[in-house]
Amino acid sequence: MEKQFTCKFCGGKRFWKVRRHSLKCQQCRRETTKHLGNIHLTRRRWRQIIHWFVLEQSTNRIQEQTNVSKYHILKVLLILRQKMLKDVPEVFSGIVEVDETYLGGQMKNRRKKVKLMLGKNRRGFGTIKQPVFGILCRKGKVYAEIVPGIEAKDLQPLIERQVKKGSTVCSDTWRGYTGLAAKGYVHRLVKHNENQYTDNQGHHINGLEGFWGYLKRKLAAKGGIRKSRLHLYLGEYVWRYNYRHLSVKEQANRLINLVENI
Repeated sequence: MEKQFTCKFCGGKRFWKVRRHSLKCQQCRRETTKHLGNIHLTRRRWRQIIHWFVLEQSTNRIQEQTNVSKYHILKVLLILRQKMLKDVPEVFSGIVEVDETYLGGQMKNRRKKVKLMLGKNRRGFGTIKQPVFGILCRKGKVYAEIVPGIEAKDLQPLIERQVKKGSTVCSDTWRGYTGLAAKGYVHRLVKHNENQYTDNQGHHINGLEGFWGYLKRKLAAKGGIRKSRLHLYLGEYVWRYNYRHLSVKEQANRLINLVENI
């Protein structure tokens, strides 16, 4: 029996599975086909769109290659990004890196009206850009999330949720990380303000800094993203980074499996 799907004949929500991708309504006893994501596209079309999406082609390019309407392509891409956002790594352990950054366009590229309204844009703490917090497991995967601020009350609950107690946490000297040792972590500091990028034991946050560079290059190539959609694109590029070692076919199959679970 399956749920979360509505019969197009009577509106029923309870079904029997009678054959692959076909369902029989328990209310009107008529058969119907369950489309992926409730979008009326064949699985072949879904696979074509996902293939070109994995190759990071534009919407117009995908439309040329698949002959699918832009409306349906945008709906498919929205669903894919929503599923990528939820395909997050498990709890990290071992040696992890934590760091925060800011996302947003440069002040010189903003409209004159916006510049006057915002005033002088400061760098770092106090900037008007969107803060993002990230965790990277050494030689593993990365996790990133949009946060309301970069104080301890914003960052440390995420660390406790995503990192196993007893792990070694490498960070810079920002005050938001003060107190991690008291919460059961081995805390190692990298003093960037003293031009130190690794300590004598080899602790650093260079891996996460590399991911921030990758993320910002990808977002800059988009030419501007609405703030309301930023979390979706953040989830997309976290997913792409985590599964970058998979082939195009393997990445596409993973996305198909994620969509199948809708």
